[in-house]
Amino acid sequence: MMLSTLDWVIILGYVVVTMGVGIAFSRRAGKSLEEFFVSGRSLPWWIAGTSMVATTFAADTPLAVTGIVIKQGLAGNWIWWAFALGGMITVFVSSRLWRRSGVVTDVELVERRSGGRPAAALRAIRAVYVALLVNAIIIGWVCGAMLTFFDATLFESNSSESRQWWLLLGFLAFVGLYSTLSGLWGVAITDAIQFVLAMTGCILLAVLAIDHVGGAAAIQQRVSEQFEDGEQALQFLPSFAGDNAWMPLHAFLIIALVQWWATWYPGAEPGGGGFVVQRMASCKDERHSLLATLWFQLAHYCLRPWPWIIVAFAALAMYPQLRQNYLADSQFDPGRGFPMVIRDLAPSGLRGLMMVTFFAAFMSTISTQLNWGASYLVKDVYQRFVRPDASDRHYGRVSRVASVLVLLCGAAATWLMKDYSIDRIWNILLALGAGTGSVLMLRWFWWRINAWSEIVAMLASLVFFLLIGVEQKNLPTEVWIVETPQAKILIVAVLSIVTWMLGTFLTCAESPEKLASFYRKIRPAGPGWKPIAERCPDVQVTQDLGTSVLAAMVGSLLIYSVLPLTGFLVFGHYHAAAWCALVATISGLITVAMVRRLANRVD
Repeated sequence: MMLSTLDWVIILGYVVVTMGVGIAFSRRAGKSLEEFFVSGRSLPWWIAGTSMVATTFAADTPLAVTGIVIKQGLAGNWIWWAFALGGMITVFVSSRLWRRSGVVTDVELVERRSGGRPAAALRAIRAVYVALLVNAIIIGWVCGAMLTFFDATLFESNSSESRQWWLLLGFLAFVGLYSTLSGLWGVAITDAIQFVLAMTGCILLAVLAIDHVGGAAAIQQRVSEQFEDGEQALQFLPSFAGDNAWMPLHAFLIIALVQWWATWYPGAEPGGGGFVVQRMASCKDERHSLLATLWFQLAHYCLRPWPWIIVAFAALAMYPQLRQNYLADSQFDPGRGFPMVIRDLAPSGLRGLMMVTFFAAFMSTISTQLNWGASYLVKDVYQRFVRPDASDRHYGRVSRVASVLVLLCGAAATWLMKDYSIDRIWNILLALGAGTGSVLMLRWFWWRINAWSEIVAMLASLVFFLLIGVEQKNLPTEVWIVETPQAKILIVAVLSIVTWMLGTFLTCAESPEKLASFYRKIRPAGPGWKPIAERCPDVQVTQDLGTSVLAAMVGSLLIYSVLPLTGFLVFGHYHAAAWCALVATISGLITVAMVRRLANRVD
């Protein structure tokens, strides 16, 4: 794919603006740990929320969604749509608790909630585990997506891989430079800019793609005619009839009923976690934390998906060999269909904008991973166990070194995972975290959870993950082979939950003093804290847990009505769209009323 002078001007303009933001915030970022990692707790909700959604709009997501649609149809996206209910619980229940806790990282909460050596060990181990393993996997799959993008666009006629790797390393160095200079303020500001650019590019490409194929009706006709049971590809809910279902019934049920609460997954943790907590901690107050997380959830599920999905359907119609190759070889990655559409359809100017779209999506995610990963190493390991009394400037220098270490681990992971498809890595992380999500959610609502609960949950999920394989034996540790990744998630989750529950009751509860201290600080509502509430009769708790859970359910209904509404409008199913619009209007009005009610109660 050749780039014109206009394309290069657009690309260079983006690079200059991004580096300018990094330089502008470099002095402020070095003042203290809170400035570098949580922006001095001064972000307004709209910047914090946009930064969250920009982080999840990575270079991998358009490719992953394209691969999902080609493999399993529209309904395959339930693998990530199912997390909406957990996300809304984070909005209306957990966001205020996280902001109230005053933490810099989610791992820091471990020693606020639990005491003694088990809590200290858990904090250190989990910080290193997330910063250098999970974080490296995320960086690796995002970099892998960029290599796929380069292969299908800039270098489609060049068989040499070295140029792609050198270009990728150059982008990693650039992201590392501006993110280590600017801290979270610069990352958040560039995230907002990058999100607008990325959405603009994807929307323009979707319009171009649907026009090229001949309109929405032509896409439906081609897909239905080119593939066996092809009409299933366009169904919001999967069809379970016949022997050729694009998505098996048991897979959908596990995703919809179990995955969202049982699995820990970066960016969609039950009860909040990871970079989402970092952004909530960066907000001005609890009200801004709630609004930021709400905007994130709405933009994440209602605003972003359909431009990708439209391009994915266009790719399915234009390149039927993508699905045929996947059916012949399950290791084939059809996600490359998205950059193939760019290569074949984008004119001069839009090519440059689409390059910027992928660069922006790539950089917004990598910059967050670097800052977020470094926060664990510095706050939860270095400051906690190595140099607890160093100066702010010293921690600022160490933070930049830690960011470089995270970057190097991510580069190594990119090489090790170069042959893995993006959605395969998604499923690996989902299975690896299966069972831990439940304990991370319940620790807010049940006093009996202790540090051993989390330790046992982490170890159990890892052990059962290694013991269970999918389709065939891939590791020497695997002794039980199941048919689908969803079956593995369910089995790992159930066994892990049983194990950590046993671990909880076989070990002592946290001390009454530690629990009382946490209760006074966080003021969690609900019957699960009754024994501690009786010890602290002076603590005033806002009894709105029921209202908050109801608001989460109504907010989820809003998302699940807007999602199909957009598709029905695009593909001309106006009767169904009218019903979705009615449900979306009612649930939207109720959600707004509940937001106002709950926002007025925050401290």
